[in-house]
Amino acid sequence: MLVLGLQGSPRIKGNTSYLLSSFLESAANLGARTKMVEVDKQNIVACKEYVVCEKKGFCPIDDDMKQEVYSLIREAEVVVLATPIFFYNMTAQLKALVDRCQVFWALKYRFKLKDPCREQRKGFLLSVGATRGKNLFEGLDLTARYFFDAIDAEYCGSLTYKGIEHAGDMEKHSSMKDEVKNAAGEILKPLVARKKVLFVCEDNSCISQMAEAFAQVMAGGKLDVSSGGVKPAEKMDSHMIKAMKEKKIDIKFRSPKSTQWAVLEHQPDIVVYLEKNGIAPPVSGAGLKQWDIEKPKEYSMETVRQLRDEIEKKVAVFVESI
Repeated sequence: MLVLGLQGSPRIKGNTSYLLSSFLESAANLGARTKMVEVDKQNIVACKEYVVCEKKGFCPIDDDMKQEVYSLIREAEVVVLATPIFFYNMTAQLKALVDRCQVFWALKYRFKLKDPCREQRKGFLLSVGATRGKNLFEGLDLTARYFFDAIDAEYCGSLTYKGIEHAGDMEKHSSMKDEVKNAAGEILKPLVARKKVLFVCEDNSCISQMAEAFAQVMAGGKLDVSSGGVKPAEKMDSHMIKAMKEKKIDIKFRSPKSTQWAVLEHQPDIVVYLEKNGIAPPVSGAGLKQWDIEKPKEYSMETVRQLRDEIEKKVAVFVESI
């Protein structure tokens, strides 16, 4: 499970960074994998309102959103926004990232596609402000709510701190560490308690990706699901993405991963080998299952649809058995 922190302050080691780092540290102590994105260091172009996302379901701007951030947001099951207050809202750097997530809004509301992690993804807000105004965080809270809705994350609340103006103010705060620890625990404990399942195939470009997505849709609340390939391909199979779209499931932002990476990061309780006669290394301490799915010599829309429907049925039976 990935906890993604979006650090919106241009001050890399400022109060906002310290606050977010404290949250991610608490998440890691609970067993989560964490990653912080320093938004100011990213090449993120502001939204140009091309409206391609609403007409075709993708953003045509080629920058770090396309290369990394979109995939991270889709992979994460907890997304944490962290920002200082600039004119009663988030920083311009973070707002550029938020605006570019219009593509997720379009996929959800225009194309009616389902993100496999939508039922379990959580969102949380962290913020600091120099003044003590009564309405200091109201604008930010509203923006955050709409952002989390667009990325299919349940808004689980916020921790906001007034009067944080000087370097080191958050480190000196008397209750922040406990508040962050409690907030992280409340959000993560149900998620880290889930049984971990890893689906394995040869290249992780098609069948194991479909199995992962179906398992997340059917049982993301009780299973922490991942997938990997023994020899991962360079990119996802385009037929598979289209076939899953026919089921109203969107997985275009995913990419093939190695089994070695998946085991290291995921530490599964159950490993499911999908392919018949497939070569897959044993995973210490994990229960093993073999599905013996016949891999076609080449993928086509017809063969991928057949595989999709077979895998959907197998996942449904598997989920019921756990």
